[in-house]
Amino acid sequence: MVSARRVLLILVVAWASLPCFLAPVLAEKVIKPRSLAKGILTSIPAATSEDETFTGPRTIVEIVDGKKELSWDPPPHYTPQSRTLYELSKNVTFRREVWNLEFSFKPLRMIEVDVPQPSGKMQRKRIWYLVYRIDYHGNEFKGKAKLDPDTGNETFPTTIQVERESRRFLPHFVLRSHEKEKEYLDRIIPAAREPILQREFPSSEPGMPALTADQFYNSVEITRVPIPKSEERRQHGVWGFVTWEDIDPRTDYMSIYIKGLTNAFQFLDPDGAFRAGDAPGKGREFRFKTLQLNFWRPGDTQLEHENEIRYGMPVGKTEEEKMRLNAFFGVVDRVDHRWIYR
Repeated sequence: MVSARRVLLILVVAWASLPCFLAPVLAEKVIKPRSLAKGILTSIPAATSEDETFTGPRTIVEIVDGKKELSWDPPPHYTPQSRTLYELSKNVTFRREVWNLEFSFKPLRMIEVDVPQPSGKMQRKRIWYLVYRIDYHGNEFKGKAKLDPDTGNETFPTTIQVERESRRFLPHFVLRSHEKEKEYLDRIIPAAREPILQREFPSSEPGMPALTADQFYNSVEITRVPIPKSEERRQHGVWGFVTWEDIDPRTDYMSIYIKGLTNAFQFLDPDGAFRAGDAPGKGREFRFKTLQLNFWRPGDTQLEHENEIRYGMPVGKTEEEKMRLNAFFGVVDRVDHRWIYR
């Protein structure tokens, strides 16, 4: 018979040894995130739609309006009228592969930076900035061709998912002050990189590499960096930052519009915009899928502080105020973000 004391000793030794056996397994499954300063990292997943893989049926105005001599008349007629280039150009569907990137961002903030001026002197300025991360998860869409045995034509009844090893982010950031009706393109401010980096990525935990300046990209540098496809248990996101200067301090309601997170677009040929003899594409209007992030701040011009900036839209107290706020942000209902064509 084994004594109770001996059984207890065996159990204690086994329990003490358990972490040694589990350590390799836990080390493999648990991946520590990069150490960040305080502030919520908000992720906006890619909003993919199969309808974005095509446009049409539409008219090719460069042929229908610009090359009317290609119509069926005059004879002789060697093919049905419906099969001529002129008639086929009246009903064309444009197809494309559509990709998307995921956008994660920290709170919209401010920082005081000494900015070099054309005179050679330094000027202390309040810089608005946004730190973000771009991730690529694949899941691209394109139409799947199928041969119609009756007509011999290709149809695209379904879409399929495709994946690439990486994508690139070609950003276009605009900060709009709604009540002042001003729009600000982002500015490349080299002097702001190090202060923002030190603030947003403090000394990391032991064993975790710190984010270095050459891994923290402005709006131009990030265009040269491939965004690798993230794996199931490991992300390969790329960090960037965007800066603005000289923002009107009276701004209370604002949105940031971000293009480049997808190649989805829409186009329109207004009636009469293209005429025979014009260059191809003249008058054509393009709109690109854009992420709109909404913010507001209840502060004033005397004491600007980043703690006053809130992500999302304020709650109107009256119906009149709700309608006014919705008109500012261009929405029907209160939202924090939305995808639009702009």
